[in-house]
Amino acid sequence: MRYEEFTIEGRNAVREAFRSGKTIDKLYVQDGCQDGPIVAIKKEAKKQDTIIRYVTRERLDQMSNTGRHQGVIAMAAAYEYATVEEILQAAKEKQEPPFLILLDNIEDPHNLGAIIRTANLAGAHGVIIPKNRAAGLTAGVARASAGALNYTPVAKVTNLAKTIEELKKQGLWFVCADMSGTVMYDVDLKGPIGLVIGSEGEGVGRLVKEKCDMVASIPMKGNIDSLNASVAMGVLTYEAVRQRSGGNS
Repeated sequence: MRYEEFTIEGRNAVREAFRSGKTIDKLYVQDGCQDGPIVAIKKEAKKQDTIIRYVTRERLDQMSNTGRHQGVIAMAAAYEYATVEEILQAAKEKQEPPFLILLDNIEDPHNLGAIIRTANLAGAHGVIIPKNRAAGLTAGVARASAGALNYTPVAKVTNLAKTIEELKKQGLWFVCADMSGTVMYDVDLKGPIGLVIGSEGEGVGRLVKEKCDMVASIPMKGNIDSLNASVAMGVLTYEAVRQRSGGNS
């Protein structure tokens, strides 16, 4: 199901969005606003585990399309999120070992869209992103995915490290992309696997990296030290595709 509306402004509209079950990625509230309607909206947001950001009135004025935000703006997801269970079910229905892409610190919508597009083309069963410090499924992400969001499920989880632990119990193992790792050609990328990709600036966070079973690096011969996150994901993902289809080194 697709959502038509991406930015929701005004107290009544935001409250109704929460009550109707719309997926809200972030709620922006004017700093210092403590009246009844705002308190009720924040209560709804906490129920849904939505991130709340407190900002100045000037910031809300800049974000507003209508000029009538009344101290509150919600950012709704352009698409509904899947659950991790639904992604695993998709793999089961195709009778394939799960092939997942997990993203840490990917905050750029264009990168996220490009990654979802590549995940779809490579036959990955789904993408998992963390709730914090990550781009959500905005209209910009949908555009950058070139339609792939219609076919590739994306799950949003509270704690990426904990999700990895839980998936390990279900037989998956995890490979983290990092310059310090074993060259990707020498890492086994077959079977039920999750590829973990971080941003080019920060890479994969320490706690998430520690949960991974292997660290794979992409061989580089140029003068700069990192690839764009979506390009790095594409390179590593297609090495996995090669191995999983029985390709030779």
